[in-house]
Amino acid sequence: MDAAEVEFLAEKSLITIVPNFSQEKLYLISGDVGPFTPGLPVQVPLWLGINLRQRGKCRLVPPDWMDPEKLTEKKEEESQSRVFTEMPCEHYLVVAQLVLASAPEDIPNSQQVKTLVKDIWDLRISKLRSSVAEFIQSEGTHAKLDHLTLLEINSIRPFLPHALDQLHRLSKATNNSALSQTQDF
Repeated sequence: MDAAEVEFLAEKSLITIVPNFSQEKLYLISGDVGPFTPGLPVQVPLWLGINLRQRGKCRLVPPDWMDPEKLTEKKEEESQSRVFTEMPCEHYLVVAQLVLASAPEDIPNSQQVKTLVKDIWDLRISKLRSSVAEFIQSEGTHAKLDHLTLLEINSIRPFLPHALDQLHRLSKATNNSALSQTQDF
């Protein structure tokens, strides 16, 4: 799975919009949305909300977790914890990037939100890399990592199997070498 596929999955998450048009219910494959009444909030899939926003048909309401105070608390919690903390949204980075790219004016303190989300991502990726390094050094056979998002898992997916395969080959070569030396005696 690559980043585009993760983004596709993230676009299915719901976001609240405030439409400035009237329309009956839309019958989509993923489910019905609407009706749309000017000024009344309605939840729609993120992809639809972004499309309507780009066409000037609505205003996006940022998710509760995109509040700078909540993000600051989450950043502090993540930096204090040795393990991964649960994120308020399974696709926090992708949702934040899409919302901030399509409607930064709809997000209060959008630059601060962008910085905080990036800081949280950096903290978690750093923690993930150090966890992987510890796992490889300890020659572990399995690990449990709770509260990782799909994008975070996919960021190490290309590297980890290759590294573990190389370690296995080195270990096998070392064992074969040690075995042949003991047979020489």
